Order: sequence, then structure tokens, then C-alpha cells
Amino acid sequence: MNPVLENSLEQARPVFPFTAIVGQEEMKLALILNVIDPKIGGVMIMGDRGTGKSTTVRALVDLLPEIQVVADDPFNSDPQDPELMSQEVRERLQRNENLPVTTKKISMVDLPLGATEDRVCGTIDIEKALTEGVKAFEPGLLAKANRGILYVDEVNLLDDHLVDVLLDSAASGWNTVEREGISISHPARFILVGSGNPEEGELRPQLLDRFGMHAQIGTVKDPSLRVQIVEQRASFDASPVEFRQTYQDSQAQLGNQIVEARKILPQVQLDYEYRVKISQICSELDVDGLRGDLVTNRASKAIAAFEGRTEVTPEDIFRVIPLCLRHRLRKDPLESIDSGDKVRDIFKRVFGYA
Repeated sequence: MNPVLENSLEQARPVFPFTAIVGQEEMKLALILNVIDPKIGGVMIMGDRGTGKSTTVRALVDLLPEIQVVADDPFNSDPQDPELMSQEVRERLQRNENLPVTTKKISMVDLPLGATEDRVCGTIDIEKALTEGVKAFEPGLLAKANRGILYVDEVNLLDDHLVDVLLDSAASGWNTVEREGISISHPARFILVGSGNPEEGELRPQLLDRFGMHAQIGTVKDPSLRVQIVEQRASFDASPVEFRQTYQDSQAQLGNQIVEARKILPQVQLDYEYRVKISQICSELDVDGLRGDLVTNRASKAIAAFEGRTEVTPEDIFRVIPLCLRHRLRKDPLESIDSGDKVRDIFKRVFGYA
């Protein structure tokens, strides 16, 4: 899209600033950590209606850093990493072609609730393939979301088959479309963010487990805080551009902090003793598989990087471990997801906290 047109569209529909969002720290932290380390595996946000889930996720767009992409490539191919390149770009490299490179902001793609599998995965033009002998592929939302964020509002109302497709692509980093003996694959590495209202039903446990983190949010109870939130929303609705300018500095500061955290993340160390204790907590909580261990390790490093440190502390682990484990606990089917208190109690005992 023409940059001038894109900018004018942004001005026509300004987004609520992320740093202006009051409360809901757990949700904001989970989103930020996933941007710092996309390999955490996404976040599922569950909460009451009208608690700002969609507003917060969409507000993240402003903070997303820029990435290098191959120009005019529908898959946002990385010019350096073959694992993040489309087949066409890899073939061009093998032919020693000069790839034009440009920078763009990490994109956020909204997945509509009524989307079909073809819309999500892409389609193959069989007629063109048979008559012209070329693999004519029309990319879907997974192609557009490569190296970005895929947001699904009301994910618990999405067809289970489609959720499976999304989670498989998010886990493998690839999307494969097969039709009439023709198969096309392309990279699809994205941060999957889902939101939903628990009153409309939970995701099946085996699907829920595939989300790296789970943030629970509730309606703010403090009357003065509620007034502040209402007044902020009214100010934004009355004059969005002016309201956004008020938060320009804090937005820039948080955006820079995320960029720096992504740079130092590879240097962050997690002590072996702490890794053993994380696994001990997972074992005592009877968490199935090793996803809980892996995600907690990654999230602990990401929060240390976010705060500009290269050593993980027990406090870092304490802050992220409920987000990483609460949705993996075995529970009575009639119970709602544990608030995280059980996870914190085991943490305190294993780490020797009073």
C-alpha cells in the first residue's frame, strides 16, 4: 500500500494508545513478552465483556518494531533467514538474484469469526495449475500474518477445526495447502493472540494448552479507577488525535524498550538451578508435557530483557509463571481456570519463600 495512503488511513481510524490503558497489567505484560519473544507461543486472554480485551490487543500495533522484508513479497519473507522465506524467494536467492529489501512494521491481522478455511489458509487455482502448469496460489490470512500477529476475537466461538489449523501453523511455523494432488507450503510464523468471554465457553484443554500464556482479566471494581477509565475513553472518542499526542512520549519510550529487549534477549541467562526449580513446580502441579517448562523459561528471559537485564531473578519467574501454567493444570471440568494462586503457592514453597 502507498505509505501516504496508509498514513491517512491511520489518521482516519486512530488506535487507543497502549500506555493509556489503565489496569489489566497481566494482559499487557503477556502481550509485550510475546512481542519480545514470539517463540513463547502466543496468549489467550479470557475476561468479562467490556473489559478492553480487543482495545488492548489492537493498541499493541503502535508498539510493534520494524522488521526487514523482501519487497513486494506477500509472505513478509525475511531477506536473511531461509526458514522465514517463501519458496519463490528461496529460488530467487539460488539464482543469485538481487533481492530488493524494505522495512515495515510488524503487522497485526484480524481473523473474522466467520472466516472460511480457504480465507485463512489460502487457495490454489486448479484450472490455472492444469492449463498453464504453474502453481497459482492465492495467499490467505496466514501468509499475511507471517512474522506478525494473528488476532482472533471470541476464539472460543471459532470452529474447532479452524482453531486446530491455526495452532498447527503457529506451532510448526508453516502452512501447507493441498488440493487435487497439488501441494504448496509457505512460512507462517506468527504470534497467535486469542480473546474470549468465559461465559461463552472455554476452549478444549488440548487446544488451550497450545497457547503459550493465559491472561485472565476482570471488571475493575475500584470506583475511582472506573471513573478514570470512562473519562479517558470519552476524551479519546471526542478527540482521538489530540488524545494520542498526549501519550506520544510514553508510547515511544515503551516501543524503544521493546526494541532493546529484543536485541538483548539472546544474551539473557537463566541459572540451571532456577530451571530445575521451574521443572519441579511443573512436576508438582502435574502439568502434562513439557510446554509449561519451555514457556516459563522463555517468558522469564523475556521479562528480564524487558527490564534491561541479562540475568533472570526468582522475582521474574514469580511474575510470569502463573501466566504460563494456570491453563495447564488438571481441574474439575465444572471449575473455571485457576486464578494462579495455586501456582504461586507451589512457587513459594519450591523457591523457599515465606
